[in-house]
Amino acid sequence: MKVLIVEDEPTAARRLEKLIGEIDPTIEVIEVLDSIEATLQWAEGHTFPDLIFLDIHLADGASFEIFNHLNIERPIVFTTAYDQYAIQAFQVNALDYLLKPIKKEELTRALQKFGKWRSTTTIDYQKLAENLQSANQEKRFLIRLGQNIRVVEMKDAAYFYTENKITFIVTREGKRYPLDESLEKLEELVDSRTFFRINRQFLVNIQAIGEMYSYSKSRVKIQLEPPCEIETIVSTERSPHFKKWLVGE
Repeated sequence: MKVLIVEDEPTAARRLEKLIGEIDPTIEVIEVLDSIEATLQWAEGHTFPDLIFLDIHLADGASFEIFNHLNIERPIVFTTAYDQYAIQAFQVNALDYLLKPIKKEELTRALQKFGKWRSTTTIDYQKLAENLQSANQEKRFLIRLGQNIRVVEMKDAAYFYTENKITFIVTREGKRYPLDESLEKLEELVDSRTFFRINRQFLVNIQAIGEMYSYSKSRVKIQLEPPCEIETIVSTERSPHFKKWLVGE
């Protein structure tokens, strides 16, 4: 059996490849890719193998974006560091998943499970991506402010950011509320066509981008609406992906 690994954390990728070899030395890892862009480029000249291990959160966005460009008919084992939103979605759609750090016994079960499904099950990943993106738009955040509780809809979010290790949501009306979720988890929840992680500190809605300016080292400086006192600059490594995201690529 041949497998493909899509994982942007080198340590996690090496661990997964090592465990696969320990479980079944006959399994061949044909490639390890680290981004959506790398996967799309690789697919242009290759055929997908028997099984794919796909990290949900990649450096250039949520991996569900891949299904908007490719028709993948091979079984996929999703990997994630979080155990709420993703797991519920995968269970409903009869998919499998592995929580990080990946345990050898769980990986063994996943390999056995997909070995049985390979010839009998077809999963529409494009439909899954659409369903997840639709569900994301209905996501609500429960905000606690002292004794008061407020509900904020995902669709009302202009951007998310972190400051002093606290994550905040800023609404289209300019209201700011603290959240329990990390930016990494939020990046998995949002629609990657609408939100982009411009740097380690900000995850922004395309509708919240006012003006954009060229900045040093090929970066882009953004003026957010509603305004933010913190300077918002797309990081060097994310700038090429950001420009493609702006035009829907």
